[in-house]
Amino acid sequence: MTNNVKGITRLDGADTAAGGTPRPFAKAVRAGDYVYVSGQVPTIDGEIVSGSIIDQSEAVMHNIIAVLNLAGCGLEHVVKVSVWLDDPRDFTSFNSIFAKYFTANPPARSTVQSALMVDAKVEMDVIAYKPE
Repeated sequence: MTNNVKGITRLDGADTAAGGTPRPFAKAVRAGDYVYVSGQVPTIDGEIVSGSIIDQSEAVMHNIIAVLNLAGCGLEHVVKVSVWLDDPRDFTSFNSIFAKYFTANPPARSTVQSALMVDAKVEMDVIAYKPE
């Protein structure tokens, strides 16, 4: 954790990419009562999880939960989600996983199609609200 500016806390540097390449951004930043989680892709130890959109969506959700935990937050604090899907035909399958995690406290959400990192089918970032 680093605190360079009053009221802003940067929570851990991003994990290294495949091959140990460092990535120049924080996993999350707390600014006042908001926590901004950087885009999470389906990686474990810097490697993209192989498999279906279901497998990759589960991995992304686990990554998001882990980063939220760094900030003392949970999914119940998430107020906004942005989703990028590589293939729009994966929308329904992605929603089946999203609904599992956000049944009780659904956030606002945007979903768009976009080319992603090699072999990634989904990326998500979230904004959480939790007063300090």
